[in-house]
Amino acid sequence: MKKYIYTSLMAISGLFLSCTDVIEVEVPTADPRLVIEASLDWEKGSLGNVQMVKLSTTTPYFDSDQPNAVTNAVVSVTRLSTNDVYNFINQNDGTYTTTQFEPVFNENYALTVQYNNETYTATETLLPTTPITYINQSRSGGFLSDALELNVHFEDPEEEDNFYILRFLRQGDLYPELRDVSDEFLNGNEINIFYEKRDDDEGGEFKPGDVVDINLFNVSERYYKFIQLLNSQSGSGNPFAPTPVELRGNCVNITNPDNYPYGYFRVTETDKQDYIFIE
Repeated sequence: MKKYIYTSLMAISGLFLSCTDVIEVEVPTADPRLVIEASLDWEKGSLGNVQMVKLSTTTPYFDSDQPNAVTNAVVSVTRLSTNDVYNFINQNDGTYTTTQFEPVFNENYALTVQYNNETYTATETLLPTTPITYINQSRSGGFLSDALELNVHFEDPEEEDNFYILRFLRQGDLYPELRDVSDEFLNGNEINIFYEKRDDDEGGEFKPGDVVDINLFNVSERYYKFIQLLNSQSGSGNPFAPTPVELRGNCVNITNPDNYPYGYFRVTETDKQDYIFIE
């Protein structure tokens, strides 16, 4: 009887195995595009002279280990009102740095990247940023009951349109989180932005002793909308959300417009503070 059962199971297993087919799926690929990460941030209280631009190329989805740093470009930034040029030195690892940048409020700056005989450009205005007034923690203002949350407070200037980005990075986490807010309905008032973590987030909920790096930026409306779209497409978890669209920044290829890049050129002041959660 035992032998009969064993033989029957072997026969059934062989039946399933014989019906297994390998399906090869053709995954569409595209030519690599340049990716420009150019955030020139002038931290309050610093000279702002040390800046960096990072260049890479897109890679196929299933070839994420493929080297993609761009090491043969020429990078510079120009202050348009004076034509002062700040050349960025190639570090041969995809980063280009300078120690000579001179940030000036409300000046227009133009980025130029020369790569593979094509020229990419972008223009941005350096805006002053209102300072963070104070930071506190609580357990009652977020979505999760009793979860620790961070509250960042700052005063919005009156009679001007402002667009803010807050960047949060818990020390030890790999990626920051961004919050976008405008003063459309808050003009001239104190603005309070809260930030909390869920159990399924990287590192789990906030705990006493956690340290969070916080940056407040006052940015252009175009960059604000760029981050809004980025946030709406990154891990919303909403099955009824709109289909993701191609996310383009303000960088353009003036040599070959069809070969457009990804990424963004941003120049802004930032107020940076750290907060340590307590019991």
